[in-house]
Amino acid sequence: MEQHIFGVTEVNQLVKLLLDGEPMLQDVYVRGELSNYKMYPSGHHYFTLKDPEGALRSVMFRGQASRLRFRPENGMKVIAQGRITVFPRDGAYQLYCNSLTPEGAGDLAVAFEQLKAKLHAEGLFDPAHKKPLPPYPERVAIVTSSAGAAVHDMIRILRRRYPLAKVVLLPVRVQGAEAPLEIAGAIRYANQWRVGDVIITGRGGGSMEDLWAFNDERVARAIYHSDLPVISAVGHEPDVTISDFVADARASTPSNAAEIAAPDQEALKQWLGGTAARMERAGSARLAALRQRLEALAEKRVLRDQMAYVQDKRMELAHVQQRLGDLSAGLVAGKRQRVSVLGAALDAMSPLKVLGRGYAMARGPSGEILRSWRDVQAGERVSVALGEGGFLCTVEEPWKKEGTAWPEKS
Repeated sequence: MEQHIFGVTEVNQLVKLLLDGEPMLQDVYVRGELSNYKMYPSGHHYFTLKDPEGALRSVMFRGQASRLRFRPENGMKVIAQGRITVFPRDGAYQLYCNSLTPEGAGDLAVAFEQLKAKLHAEGLFDPAHKKPLPPYPERVAIVTSSAGAAVHDMIRILRRRYPLAKVVLLPVRVQGAEAPLEIAGAIRYANQWRVGDVIITGRGGGSMEDLWAFNDERVARAIYHSDLPVISAVGHEPDVTISDFVADARASTPSNAAEIAAPDQEALKQWLGGTAARMERAGSARLAALRQRLEALAEKRVLRDQMAYVQDKRMELAHVQQRLGDLSAGLVAGKRQRVSVLGAALDAMSPLKVLGRGYAMARGPSGEILRSWRDVQAGERVSVALGEGGFLCTVEEPWKKEGTAWPEKS
């Protein structure tokens, strides 16, 4: 019998038939670590599953990849479900993956933590971006399902606590694939048309799957970009969603959100009553003080005798004039005494006083005072001043005084 020779394509097709005919390989679960994970513009995801001793090429087409709740990353341990077959063109077998589940945690939990970390890194949870709630809102916008019990609880509480506020309901779906778009759109609509002073968005309790619309990135960004303050009220107190982190305020339940959004009218009445009482007491105290001041002013002398003030000022003026006169007289007397002292000192130093004691003052021909025998020559005429009068004389001979003797007349 002649040996059949296979073509490459025939071999690949034969192997594909064998693998496709094995039921165990048509719905297989594979545990491994993600490696070389790539997402192409076509929407298909290509990756490799690895363990310490081997590797398995895998692909997830766009339809299956669009249902992923989390973002696969290299190094993540997962459980992949799908079928194993051969791609005849390459002759390599691979896993055609239908679903991926993070090992040790649900895909929703992983998706929650991934989105939480991403938005936190972008600053969407920063307290600096959170807006204060209006203390006395005129309108409260509620973004939730119109069919749920949560909306009826919120409306009932708002009417009881603060009937002055108008409640505006923006009905949306709060569960399912369309819910995130509707919630985000309602929040943007409320901002565009200013339908309220504050927004409450949320729903009643449920599983993590039921609450997932409020873990959607589109809802989180709509809350973050809202100009109106937003209160997140999702589920029960233990339930935590991404919208709770982004919102300006978080309520433990929808009923609690209604309590946060508006003040309690009974508390307001008590506060207003207390304020009115304090104002009345303050007004009475003020009036009593003014009355007491008026009575004190009425006793003032200036009001009882209008000329008393003028008389007092006249007395003050006379007293000031007297003081000024005394000061002026004292100042003049002091100056006079000073002049007398200085005059006596000058008189004591006067040359006339010296001449009066028997001294004489000689002047040369030019009127200069003679201080030395060298200042004159024989034959010059000099004038001599005495204590009383004087005389002119002619110098016969200048002489230099020696000791106490006077020169003898020759």
